[in-house]
Amino acid sequence: MSDVLALACELIARPSVTPDDAGCQDLVAARLRRAGFACERLRFGAVDNLWATHGGGEGPVLVLLGHTDVVPPGPREAWTSDPFTPEVRDGVLYGRGAADMKGSVAAFVIAAERFVAEHPDHPGTLALLLTSDEEGEAIDGVRRVAELFRQRGQRIDWCITGEPSSTRRLGDLLRVGRRGSLSATLTVRGVQGHVAYPEKARNPVHQAAPALAELVARRWDDGYESFPPTSLQISNIHAGTGAGNVIPGHLQVQFNLRYNPHWDAPRLEAEIAALLDRHGLDCELRWHRSGEPFHTPEGRLRRVAREVLAGFAGAPPEESTGGGTSDARFIAPLGAQCIEVGPVNASIHQVDEHVRVADLEALPELYLRLVASLLR
Repeated sequence: MSDVLALACELIARPSVTPDDAGCQDLVAARLRRAGFACERLRFGAVDNLWATHGGGEGPVLVLLGHTDVVPPGPREAWTSDPFTPEVRDGVLYGRGAADMKGSVAAFVIAAERFVAEHPDHPGTLALLLTSDEEGEAIDGVRRVAELFRQRGQRIDWCITGEPSSTRRLGDLLRVGRRGSLSATLTVRGVQGHVAYPEKARNPVHQAAPALAELVARRWDDGYESFPPTSLQISNIHAGTGAGNVIPGHLQVQFNLRYNPHWDAPRLEAEIAALLDRHGLDCELRWHRSGEPFHTPEGRLRRVAREVLAGFAGAPPEESTGGGTSDARFIAPLGAQCIEVGPVNASIHQVDEHVRVADLEALPELYLRLVASLLR
């Protein structure tokens, strides 16, 4: 069994459902300390974070960013094998976190060990940052660590996140940015009453319908460079008592915006509040800012990544800003250029999550080439 496969299996065997790290970071820290890394544990609330560094001086700071937490497995009887008992079948490793992202974390560690062994006096700093709060609310994880780094004046030049980015074969996609995410809960107040006497009630569904129609019909922009147009999606609507003859007293609507760098959260919030005001709604609006969009422009990081990934995929990678969010959204505002490179994103969060063993065993070399090309 290869080193990376063995380490990935050790990590998968720890049931680290958010925010429980279940000892994953202890395992990683012990290995990195033996390799000469300085390891700092940063625990906020119930969340574990690990900051491990090697090198220093005036050179660039390169961070390998990942998470040790996983989403719940769901019904275990739906899995072919236990989600926390890693199993290789027909050249494929199965287990919760195999692709998202314990495989990448294991590859980070192997690549870091090899790099410092081959280049003990490398310029700059190689760092690993791991959290156990990426799959959850992401409050006490990298978001809090980034706040601490800002207070300390910790510089980060480049960040490589190990999220599963590939589509069909390892290295065929390079993520160079992410959209921002902004969620809202809208509560519209009405007056409950009998459906036969609407003059004695005020139906919040009827009042809100024109405003909601305008929200979903609006074209916010035409996109931004490689970003798609901003999108608003309603995810939940609730009103009523369950009785067919009662006008509801209030309506609750949840919606989310995925937006490109044409916007930031305060401007979007102001636009939507003004729209609701124009419709004269008696309402309350609560916002959750998940993260602002970020975009890494053409430069050394993208150029190096493009060359390295082309060697693995056999062709230059697609350069994309699609997908959801990642913890890189908290690192980019520190001034870092961020990319995401990882295994095939075919089974994450699903029953029987898996990664091809051949891809997993190629990942350390991929990360090693990236690191060696940047820190030289």
